[in-house]
Amino acid sequence: MHAPLQGSLFDQAEEARLGPLRGLRRRELGSGAWVDLLPGWLSGADALFEELAASVPWRAERRQMYEREVEVPRLLAYYADGDPLPHPVLDEARAALSAHYAQELGEPFVTAGLCFYRDGRDSVAWHGDRTGRSAHADTMVAILSVGDPRDLALRPRGGGGASLRLPQGHGDLLVMGGSCQRTWEHAIPKTTHAVGPRISVQFRPQGVA
Repeated sequence: MHAPLQGSLFDQAEEARLGPLRGLRRRELGSGAWVDLLPGWLSGADALFEELAASVPWRAERRQMYEREVEVPRLLAYYADGDPLPHPVLDEARAALSAHYAQELGEPFVTAGLCFYRDGRDSVAWHGDRTGRSAHADTMVAILSVGDPRDLALRPRGGGGASLRLPQGHGDLLVMGGSCQRTWEHAIPKTTHAVGPRISVQFRPQGVA
């Protein structure tokens, strides 16, 4: 079970539909890192949230943390290259992003990882997606969020320096690019505020995790 979703007053569409990507705005972070932002790229995001929450084969994971095994504080799903995605609009989103960034990225987005944050206790710790090619090469990770907004926090790798908090939900798109995975870290912090559930869909090129 998860907390009820408080639907957006500004998005009452019953069918999930993507807008154009020309409204993307880039924010330079320094050291070759940047993020592109497009609020409300997806209309009908609340309807998509409900479909994904009900139909995706979510799994809970446990991981070793020092001397004990702990539950990962979110639910997960993963779709490899060639796997059918759980909703046609996600195929459309991946294709649109691949086309938009074709010249800059030089390859398509092929995988999709989904995270289900059920309430404010669910989170992800500070990290960079540095498994695979992103450990030594510039790349991109595109994140489409549906459900209630949660802060996606960014800070220079290792802490220190100014950090950012970018609320993401209700169809927002955020793309981390350049050296972002190597020189910056990101997180979804826990919160004691009353927040509803959020699902993020992370599109990645092959070999980036």
